[in-house]
Amino acid sequence: MKLRFAPSPTGSLHVGNARLAVANFLFARRSNGTFLLRIDDTDTQRGKKEYEDGIRRDLTWLGLLWDEEARQTERLERYAEVIEHLKATGRLYPCFESELELKYKREQRLRAGKPPIYDRAMLKMTDEQRARAEANGKVPYWRFKLSDSQRQWRDLVMGDCTVKLTAISDPVLVRADGSVLYTLASIIDDIDMGVTHIMRGEDHVTNTGVQLDIAEALGAKPGHFTFAHLPLLLGEDGGKLSKRLGGLALSTLRHDGIEPRALVGYLARLGTSDDPQPAQMDEIIASYDISHVSKSAARFDPTQLLALNRRLLHTLSYQDVKERLPQGATEAFWLAVRGNIDLMSEVSHWWDVINGHVVPPTQPEEREFLSQAQQCLPEDPWDETTWKNWIAALKTETGRKGKKLFMPLRLALTGEDAGPELAVLLPLMGRARVMQRLEEARKS
Repeated sequence: MKLRFAPSPTGSLHVGNARLAVANFLFARRSNGTFLLRIDDTDTQRGKKEYEDGIRRDLTWLGLLWDEEARQTERLERYAEVIEHLKATGRLYPCFESELELKYKREQRLRAGKPPIYDRAMLKMTDEQRARAEANGKVPYWRFKLSDSQRQWRDLVMGDCTVKLTAISDPVLVRADGSVLYTLASIIDDIDMGVTHIMRGEDHVTNTGVQLDIAEALGAKPGHFTFAHLPLLLGEDGGKLSKRLGGLALSTLRHDGIEPRALVGYLARLGTSDDPQPAQMDEIIASYDISHVSKSAARFDPTQLLALNRRLLHTLSYQDVKERLPQGATEAFWLAVRGNIDLMSEVSHWWDVINGHVVPPTQPEEREFLSQAQQCLPEDPWDETTWKNWIAALKTETGRKGKKLFMPLRLALTGEDAGPELAVLLPLMGRARVMQRLEEARKS
């Protein structure tokens, strides 16, 4: 078994194509198959090396390590060889119509109540007519002559699929400049590289029918490939995800502090009835089942991802995150704050709260209480009983209790109205810093 993820380096990976990478990787790993990364870089005008480097970086961050790698620009001679074969067998034929002429033809067919598919007029062109067109400076592009039939397959997600080729225009496979289009290059690669299972978005269903016809013209037998077309992934608003949604780019999610395991676990079960779990990669692989994927479109919900990320962070040990914590951060610090963060990027804030400077909100009505808090502040040494003893003394001194007792202290010491327990924060902050903050809050 061999599967491939074949991104085009024309933009950054976002959660939509990451979902396909996850599906291909997990399916391959669970089946002890091969996972191929193929860079579909024939679009040299829009493709950029920085996008290609970003693809590898994002996949590595997710833990989707590939077994083999290929790139289409290294296979141009092979494509040229196949193109000549298809020309010789009459399956590729030259066309000279301009975009304006094709638009006029489509409009005419629509007015006549006919489907706006290509009329194959160029198939009737004689050698003399072609020679005359070329003599006048026209350069042909090449269409593939589809068979007058239909292509059927049993899809692992969509079930029985049928594409009627008679309802589709003969696709352009070679541009006038001789460059090959994705539809042809991709199926040549899939055959040559021994790909057995093709998992991609449902927007490729019609394209699959076309590519099966091309595959047969290249000698592939029916049933050569097994397909799985995943329903489209929608945004919160129900719109299609795209590379333009920078907020859902993997690089952005990584920068924001999303854990890769949380994202993989979420994408693996998105669109299924299975609840995502903050699991290890081997557990995600073992539980992945393509048959659980619904035929209906799924919505990517950042709130659900954030909740899963939070659950995962709360389970991580100090050793799991040690290299990503601020310099000097101890195990006691991590255990104190991990239960109050949604994203790893929030850790630096709590490090500043404990070790740096905070600007407390003004509490003019609490000046006397904060002064009393200073007077009742226990002497060193401090431990996790310090908070309890301090609160007890303040309660006796002021008669306050509940929120009215501890909220002014939390605001003064952390600048926040919620966060880690002050019982564990106080020993980390130390008496001098706590005294200083109470003084600053009292004077603010």
